[in-house]
Amino acid sequence: MAEHICPWWIGYLLATPVRRLWQKPETILEPYVKPGMTVLDVGPGMGYFTLPMARMVGEGGRVVCVDVQERMLNSLKGRVHRAGLDKRIVARVASSETLGLADYAGQIDFALAFAVVHEVPNQENLFREIHQAMKPGANLLICEPTGHVTPDAFKQTVSIAKLIGFDEISSPEIKRSISVLLKKKQ
Repeated sequence: MAEHICPWWIGYLLATPVRRLWQKPETILEPYVKPGMTVLDVGPGMGYFTLPMARMVGEGGRVVCVDVQERMLNSLKGRVHRAGLDKRIVARVASSETLGLADYAGQIDFALAFAVVHEVPNQENLFREIHQAMKPGANLLICEPTGHVTPDAFKQTVSIAKLIGFDEISSPEIKRSISVLLKKKQ
C-alpha cells in the first residue's frame, strides 16, 4: 500500500529512545488507548508506538500491526519477544493493494497511523480498510511529520478520510507532527 516507502534501516532511527525527548508514546496515546482494547498500528515500523500500546492494552488487549516491509516487522517481532509481549501483538505483512484486515472487521477500538499515510498512494482505499476494521465510534489518530507533509496535503488527507465516513474530532498537538483525531461515524 505504499508509494515511497521509508527505507527499513531508518526504522532504527525512528525507534531510538532519544525520540522520547519530543514524542513520548505513552503521553500521546494515553487519552485513547485503554486496557482490554484491540488497537491497530498501521505502518508500525520497528514498534516505537507498538510496544507502549501493548503495555497499555494489558493482557486482555491486542495490538494488530500491519506494514508492507517484512524486514521492519521482523525487527518488531524481535523487540516484542525481548519485551515479553508476544501474546499481545499480531504482526502482519500488508500487500501493495490491501492491509489484509478482513478478519478484524468491526473489532478495532482505536487505530494509529503515525508518519505513514503520506507514503500511501491510494489513501481512499487505506481509510476504507481502516474504517471497515473499526468499531462504530472508534477513534483514528493520524500524525504526519511536518518536514514531509504540507498543511495543504494534510487537509487533503483529512478530506479523504471524511469522505470514507470519519468525523473530525480535534487536532492534538504533537511535536514535529501535524495531527488529527477522527471518529468512525456511528
